[in-house]
Amino acid sequence: MQTKEFKAESKRLLDMMINSIYTHKEIFLRELISNASDAIDKLYFKSLTDTSMGLRKEDLAIDLDVDVENRTLTVSDNGIGMTEEELEDNLGTIANSGSFKFKKDNELGDDVNIIGQFGVGFYSTFMVAKEVTVITKAYGSDKAYKWQSNGVDGYTVEETEKDGVGTTIILTMKDNTDDESYDKFLDQHQLQALVKKYSDYIRFPIRMDVIHTNYDDDGNESQETVRETLNSMTPLWKKNKAELTDEDYNNFYTEKFMDYTPPIAHIHSKNEGVATYNALLYIPARAPFDYYSKDFEKGLQLYSSGVMIMEKCADLLPDYFSFVKGLVDSEDLSLNISRELLQHDRQLKIIAKNVERSIKNELTKMLKNDREKYLKFYETFGLQFKFGIYQSYGAAKDTLEDLLMFASSFEGKPVTLDEYVSRMKEGQKDIYYICGESIARIEQLPQLELVKDKGFEVLYLTQDVDEFAIKVMMKYKDHPFKSISDGDLDLETDEEKEQAKKTAEENKDMFGYMRDALGGKVKEVRLSSKLKSHPVCLSAEGNITIEMEKVLSAMPQNEHEDVKATKVLELNASHPIFAKLKTLYETDKDKLTEYTKLLYSQALLIEGLSVEDPVEFANLICELMV
Repeated sequence: MQTKEFKAESKRLLDMMINSIYTHKEIFLRELISNASDAIDKLYFKSLTDTSMGLRKEDLAIDLDVDVENRTLTVSDNGIGMTEEELEDNLGTIANSGSFKFKKDNELGDDVNIIGQFGVGFYSTFMVAKEVTVITKAYGSDKAYKWQSNGVDGYTVEETEKDGVGTTIILTMKDNTDDESYDKFLDQHQLQALVKKYSDYIRFPIRMDVIHTNYDDDGNESQETVRETLNSMTPLWKKNKAELTDEDYNNFYTEKFMDYTPPIAHIHSKNEGVATYNALLYIPARAPFDYYSKDFEKGLQLYSSGVMIMEKCADLLPDYFSFVKGLVDSEDLSLNISRELLQHDRQLKIIAKNVERSIKNELTKMLKNDREKYLKFYETFGLQFKFGIYQSYGAAKDTLEDLLMFASSFEGKPVTLDEYVSRMKEGQKDIYYICGESIARIEQLPQLELVKDKGFEVLYLTQDVDEFAIKVMMKYKDHPFKSISDGDLDLETDEEKEQAKKTAEENKDMFGYMRDALGGKVKEVRLSSKLKSHPVCLSAEGNITIEMEKVLSAMPQNEHEDVKATKVLELNASHPIFAKLKTLYETDKDKLTEYTKLLYSQALLIEGLSVEDPVEFANLICELMV
């Protein structure tokens, strides 16, 4: 027996490998299985050029064995094994990768999957084991060797006996502490779950004895131990799409992503070229319970050569497509030394951009070919698109604008912006919209009456984020968005404009008096060009609209309480109340002041704003009634 120290700069380096590189202790099993898979791959590769080996692929496997009493977990493979020199190089030198050297020596291209090329995965075993024993016999050798270590104190190597080629790794688990229980790594169900989570698509069987409890007709219990294969081996996403049915895709989704509701759609793509990867994406039928909360984590599962690297890779999805579930499997990504994190590189960005394009194309196809399905989807996730446009300051406009839908005055149905533009009247430049709490409330707003009467379609914006998104977009296909609640819509004839100008000039002193009577609550009192049968309404000037003021003031902690719309009180010259105002201006200015306050409070209520002085408003109503 030879006792040696690790060929590294210091024992501190090994201590860092054991305690700092990996985030989760459970990773050790993924690393050992990946190494075992590589060893079998190497032997299988040799068999392709050496037919005398008589190797059958169906005989190749990885075995897990548990001894609870002795607290050992054994991982065995019948792969290529290691010579004494290779054992020394691979396990005695930290970060020396036998897999990487094998690819280099055999001039293997990137199409040959060799998983463990970092050379540190083996040392993750010391996160959970107080002693690690490796027994190995190389193909073509008649000698076997045992390597043993308890960590930073070094290791021993000695000759031993072993039946057949391959490698057996025996982990003697650490004792439990108050902070950590290592018993879980000796538990049948935990080991099954870890294999399923990280190594389900290793292409060789991973076998283990599984205890089943059976009951006879009389209810008597008996136990049976069966050697079972724990992994499925063939990833669904690497199968030919022609071989798969919707049921296959749906079953995979409900099992993999723990959703009892089948998805609305799936996207199965294979890309080669600048970025080579397979992707299997799903659009869920319903939102997770925490989807619109800060606790929700977006991301796709990330695999490298069939081994799961990340549970949720957020960089593969933009926030506005965060509802998508699925996975990406690529051999091209640059991973860090622990394979748990990505190095942000060009390949990742290319894959993310392609994934985004695939999702948009699928949704566009759904909108065009199955509107009812799209409407169902949009009711659940459409809000995210509007937030996406607003939060990206318009950067996501090109991606999302054709996927947006709004309620509309046209047949009372949701419409896309493209559909609105296709129905615009000849000479119409603007896309008209109006905001409100609900469609029912919007259709009672006085500003809507004249616009609809003239035959213009109006979009109904009922969600808080709607107008913020519209303001960021500014326009769609060179058509500016215009709120019918704000400013001049320029819908009158030349004759009507001339008459309005004349009336405004005749009553400008009255308008000034009414503005002053409101004590700075409005910037201006003027004639309205948008009212038909109602006497009064409010409009706003500037970037902050009345609806935006309502949304901002409703936010917690009153962080936007000083953000106010610049309000304008608009009067309908054709309404009988206007004639009454003119008379009062000549005969009773005090009464005109009261009427002005009443009309202003009316306009506030119509817009869904609170009356600023409810007591004064009630008293004025009573005086009017008397």
